[in-house]
Amino acid sequence: MSRPLPAPSRRLLLTGALAAAFSTAVTGCSSDSEASAGGGRRLRIGYFAFPSGDLIVKRRKLLEKALPEHDVSWIKFDSGAGVNQAFLGRSLDIAALGSSPFARGISGSSPIPYKVAWILDVAGENEALVARKDTGITGVAGLKGRTVATPFASTSHYSLLAALERAGLRASDVKLVDLQPQAILAAWQRGDIDAAYVWLPTLDELRKNGTQLASSKEIGAAGRPTLDLAVVSDDLIARDPQVIDTWRKVQAEALRLLKSDPDGAVRDVAAELNIPAADARAQLDQGVFLTPEQVASADWLGTDGTPGRLLSYVTDTGRFLAGQRQIDAAPSPDAVRKAFYLKGLPDVLK
Repeated sequence: MSRPLPAPSRRLLLTGALAAAFSTAVTGCSSDSEASAGGGRRLRIGYFAFPSGDLIVKRRKLLEKALPEHDVSWIKFDSGAGVNQAFLGRSLDIAALGSSPFARGISGSSPIPYKVAWILDVAGENEALVARKDTGITGVAGLKGRTVATPFASTSHYSLLAALERAGLRASDVKLVDLQPQAILAAWQRGDIDAAYVWLPTLDELRKNGTQLASSKEIGAAGRPTLDLAVVSDDLIARDPQVIDTWRKVQAEALRLLKSDPDGAVRDVAAELNIPAADARAQLDQGVFLTPEQVASADWLGTDGTPGRLLSYVTDTGRFLAGQRQIDAAPSPDAVRKAFYLKGLPDVLK
C-alpha cells in the first residue's frame, strides 16, 4: 500500500473489545492468571514484555503483597492498540500504554474512559528504526519506495512518521506495513520487509544483521519524545482511588530499585523475559528511567492542579497525528488536561 491505513474506527475497536471480553484472553494479549469472574475486588493489570520497572513489580509481586485482599491479574499485550481495545471493553483497570496510542485514545467525541496516572519510562535507544544490511540503506531518506514495518497506533509508528518527516519524506513515499513485533521478526527473516521501527527485545534481533537509522532518543531530542505511560480506568478512579495510590507506591519502589539494586533488577527482568542476564542488562541500559521525584516534577507528569510538560507532549503528539491523518482531529488542550489523574501523586513519594 502507498500510505498508512487509517486508524480503526471506534465501532470496530469496541466490537473487538466486547468480543474479547467473553474470552479468557483479550484479543492481542495473553493472561498470566484469570480475573475473578464475579468482579469484587479484582484488579486487572495490562503490561508489556518490555524491560521496565513494571516487570520488577510483577516479578516481586509487590502489588499482591501491598493489596492482599485483591485478586490481581497480569495481562500481557503486544501493543497499545490492544490496550485501547481492552479499555473500551472495560477489561482492564490499569495498564502500560505508549504516549502515542494514549493521544489517540483521548481524541474524538467519545474518548476512551481512562486517565494517565504515572510514567514508566521515556523511550531512548530501546525503540529504533533499523534497515536490513543487505538493502544497502544507510539513512532514513534511503527508505523511499521501500517496505517498512511497524505496529500501527504505537509509539514506534509515531516515531517512524516523525523520522520520515525529518528526512523530507511523506508516509506515502514508503510502503508502510502494520505488523506486531514477532511478525516483524518473521517478515525480516524472510526478506519481506526492508526496514522496521520497533522496540526491545525484537529490536535487538533486527540489529544483528541490520543498520540502525534512527532511535526514539534522537527523535525525542529533536522535539518528538515518546513515553511509556500508565493509565487507570475511570471506573477504578471512582470505585477505589486508594488502590491507585498503592499501585503508584510500588511503581515508585521499582524505579528506585532500578538504581539502588541494579543486579536484582536485571535478574527480575531476565526472568520475566526469559533471556540471559547480560541481555537484560543491555536492554535496561537502553531505556530512560526517571526517579519518582522526576515523574511528579513540572518537567514530566506534574501534580494535581499543576500538570507538567507531559501535557504539552501529549497535546503535540495529538496535533502531529492529526496532521499525518492518523486521527480525524487532535484532542483539545482541555480534553488532554481532563485525561490526567494526578490526585494524591506527591503522597506516594513520602
